[in-house]
Amino acid sequence: MAKKKILLLLGPNLDMVGVREQGVYGTETTESINQEIRALAEKLNFELDIYQSNHEGDLIDKIHAARGVYDGCILNAGALTHYSYALRDAITCVHGVPFIETHMSNIHAREEFRHTSVIAPVCAGQISGFGKTSYFLALYALQGLL
Repeated sequence: MAKKKILLLLGPNLDMVGVREQGVYGTETTESINQEIRALAEKLNFELDIYQSNHEGDLIDKIHAARGVYDGCILNAGALTHYSYALRDAITCVHGVPFIETHMSNIHAREEFRHTSVIAPVCAGQISGFGKTSYFLALYALQGLL
């Protein structure tokens, strides 16, 4: 069976995991977590690309480029989750590609402004609060959807 192509998009400041707010995000680095995500993706017969940007427009461009290329996307939009209607609109442009909104922290247990996700309504689902395991769960969710 051909491998399904998955895109993992990481938004602002997610390149600093392991350095920033260790009480929230832990001490493992983004790169070490990405290696584990890649290993699970391979085990699940997915071809995985990972892209991180601190720039909203770059993420939007990557989402647009996903159309016709990727079978599913995992998106941790970071703080953009709570106010980026442009990111939300970009997701709606990519018909037929399920997006799983993912967060390492439980956004509903943090500051009040983090409780609302403007992208959740246009995603297939949301996984938050399980640290790096949130990404693993998102891969399993896509396995069930694809």
